Amino acid sequence: MFFTFHNTIELLGILAFGVSGALSAMQKRLDIFGVLVITFITAIGGGTLRDMLIGSLPVAWILDLQAITTLLVAYLLALFFNKYIRLYTHLLFWLDTAGLALFCVVAIDKGIAFNLHPMVCVALGTITGCFGGIFRDVVLNEIPYVFRKDVYASACIAGGIVFFGLIHFIDDRNLISILSGVVIALIRIGAKYFGLQMPDIYGGKKS
Repeated sequence: MFFTFHNTIELLGILAFGVSGALSAMQKRLDIFGVLVITFITAIGGGTLRDMLIGSLPVAWILDLQAITTLLVAYLLALFFNKYIRLYTHLLFWLDTAGLALFCVVAIDKGIAFNLHPMVCVALGTITGCFGGIFRDVVLNEIPYVFRKDVYASACIAGGIVFFGLIHFIDDRNLISILSGVVIALIRIGAKYFGLQMPDIYGGKKS
């Protein structure tokens, strides 16, 4: 086994989303098996859907022991250090943001490798970044972040546009991935810091 740039990014995404999923499950007071299932769903749900959509089978984590190992590390970190992690009240947001950015840029690059149209690649990146969290929230009986007014999927779309914009000016694909991921993270962080939300189409009182 060896680490490539994008393999490392994906593993970091699995770690971030895995811990996020485990902590969310523990907030719902699930048992240790329930926490493991939610960790698994959150960490590899988006990547599994991505690979199924583009016909990259078997899906990546089935062939990659590194992914399963990273997922288990995320699970154990949350399980054994939960009391300390809970002191950082905004940690779920930061983990979600990191996972979103990391998974999105990996999926866009994988879409390019499959010769998909740029618009499809951006959609693929958005789906990959969002659906792990969607699966997690649905199983935990929550309305997913991406369906609320939070700036979430739109950050992925903006990062994808930046990705394909930079292709015309920068030859280093790794650097493009880093810059695009930073854009996604900054949009999420900026939206939270300044209280920005998606437009309210219903009017009336904010939820």
